[in-house]
Amino acid sequence: MTKATGNDRWLIGIDIDGTLVHDDGFLSPVVVEQVQRVRELGHEVIVATGRSAANAIPVVRDVGIQHGISICSNGAVTVEVDPAHERGFTTREVITFDPASVLRELIEHLPEAHFAVEDIDGSYRFHRPFPAYALGDLNHETPLEDLMAHPVSRIVVLSPNHEVDEFTALISRVGLQSVSYAIGYSAWLDIAPAGVNKASALEVQRAALGINPAQVITIGDGHNDVEMFEWAREGGGLAFAMGQAPEAVKARATAVTAAVEDNGVAQVLAGFEGILFTREA
Repeated sequence: MTKATGNDRWLIGIDIDGTLVHDDGFLSPVVVEQVQRVRELGHEVIVATGRSAANAIPVVRDVGIQHGISICSNGAVTVEVDPAHERGFTTREVITFDPASVLRELIEHLPEAHFAVEDIDGSYRFHRPFPAYALGDLNHETPLEDLMAHPVSRIVVLSPNHEVDEFTALISRVGLQSVSYAIGYSAWLDIAPAGVNKASALEVQRAALGINPAQVITIGDGHNDVEMFEWAREGGGLAFAMGQAPEAVKARATAVTAAVEDNGVAQVLAGFEGILFTREA
């Protein structure tokens, strides 16, 4: 087997939840096999997730990536996988912003919501409880006003009393201008520094690796994957939406693969040589 080098290498950016893993956290061995196969061909696979680094690294390791870069917190945090470190990673970059004005505006419109912030060390502070799996391994409860005390890499908003459509409309009316944000399947809002998303972080890695913009594949299922879909397509690359993704997300992709339960990521990667052949032709 000849490994790809130099201009022959591709970058594949893959989301975690609903893409690599099922809703219950199951990671299919077929997906792991295909990720490893493409990596062994010499290509770069980078996990790009909304999860915190602490919650992302176990999946990154399970998929077989023991060294390399992972993009977390929707692009605000870039880490290097480090099996020797007690947390399994070392931090490469954290992009922060002042949360005070955004939080005040959101609190005015969502007084019953649960708010949390991610600090520069990857820990979280929250003022009302979040689901156990939602925040990183280091988190603690604090008064609401303390969430505004200093710059953070992310604000997380959970509003259990709202349906997704209602929540989306409300956030649109708030008009968040100085930040980037993405709404999840539930009434869940991730807020990052302005201009920061999975695409911006992946572009930094693509440039550093010297990979042709047209030799990029992104795979995801959520609204926070749309920017990396558009980034891939604008550079001449490919974007695959998972089969269970919302229609608005599918519309921004190049193509739709199978749902996560049917190993959509594995199907894309199993066809990798076909993609190469088509491009060469």
